[in-house]
Amino acid sequence: MNVELKEEFESRMVEMIFPNQTNHYGTLFGGHALELMDKSAFITASRYARKAMVTACSEKVDFKAPVKTGHLVELIGRIIKQGKTSVTVAVDMFAENLLSGQRQLCAQGRFVLVAVDEGNNPIELDKNS
Repeated sequence: MNVELKEEFESRMVEMIFPNQTNHYGTLFGGHALELMDKSAFITASRYARKAMVTACSEKVDFKAPVKTGHLVELIGRIIKQGKTSVTVAVDMFAENLLSGQRQLCAQGRFVLVAVDEGNNPIELDKNS
């Protein structure tokens, strides 16, 4: 069962990229980018459903451009689908040079999160949470 969303729901978060988050090329580690994207998906899903949510899978993540040390990243999470117990969240990650203001889409991904009870068992979401 998929519920048609009445309106778009999104959340945003911003983080500065420091040297301890980058590799020897001075660009953001892919694993850290995935961590930030999953966090964005979790926050988006939790605010949308107002229930305990856990990541079930990352459906697809495409890395499009590197994020350099000293850049800001903005992550925009959007609910794109609601099922019986889960939501699918699309996450876009943009890098921004603080000095020039230049922005670039660096990564895009889709994450599925499931609502769970205290025993980590899936629970139903309200229609159009």
